[in-house]
Order: sequence, then C-alpha cells, then structure tokens
Amino acid sequence: MKLILHTHNVTLTKAIEEHVMDKLKRVEHLDQRIIDARVTLEHDHKRIPEKQFSCSVRLAVRGPDLFAEDREEDLYAAIDIVSKKIEGQIRKRHNKAKARHHTDASATKQKLKERGL
Repeated sequence: MKLILHTHNVTLTKAIEEHVMDKLKRVEHLDQRIIDARVTLEHDHKRIPEKQFSCSVRLAVRGPDLFAEDREEDLYAAIDIVSKKIEGQIRKRHNKAKARHHTDASATKQKLKERGL
C-alpha cells in the first residue's frame, strides 16, 4: 500500500507520522487489496478551540473508494476516530460480500435439492 500524507498548517513530526502509519497498518490488515491511502491533516486556526484539527482518509480500493473525515480538538484523537470509521467501512464491505456469496450458494443448493440431485 502506498501512503500519501498531506498536511495543512500542521508540522509533520515523526510521532504524528508513526501514529498514522500504525493506524493504517491495522486497516491494511483488514484488507490487503488497498492500492493507496491519502491522508490529509489540517489545523484550522480560525476556529474556536473546539474541533480545530481535522483528519481525512481516502482509501483507493477496487470498486468505490472509501472516505472518512473527522474534526477534533486533538489531532491524535481525530486520527484515531477516522481510522475506526474506515475500519467499519471495510468490515461492512467484507460482510456484504460474504452475505452475497452465502446467498448465492444457498440458492444454488436449493435448486439442486429441487432437481433431486
């Protein structure tokens, strides 16, 4: 997986980069077919102190891309919440695919049973 990390009004430190990498390793563990991840970290200094850091993640995968965004007071909290949102989207997509496969297999089994095979 290729990581593209953008920052806007945020100084990218080694700790922030490692935190993002750790969260994306968990996401990559759930789906190994991720092509690339685009992470954008922003600091909006014009806002009131609440929710002035934002983090957005776009995962390029087969089919529609996955996207999640969050704003928080703390940058690390925003990164954590966005990674949980993305994990949920991956799990939902995986469960839908499993259910679709199960439904197809069940329908085939039912047809074979009706034919007496």
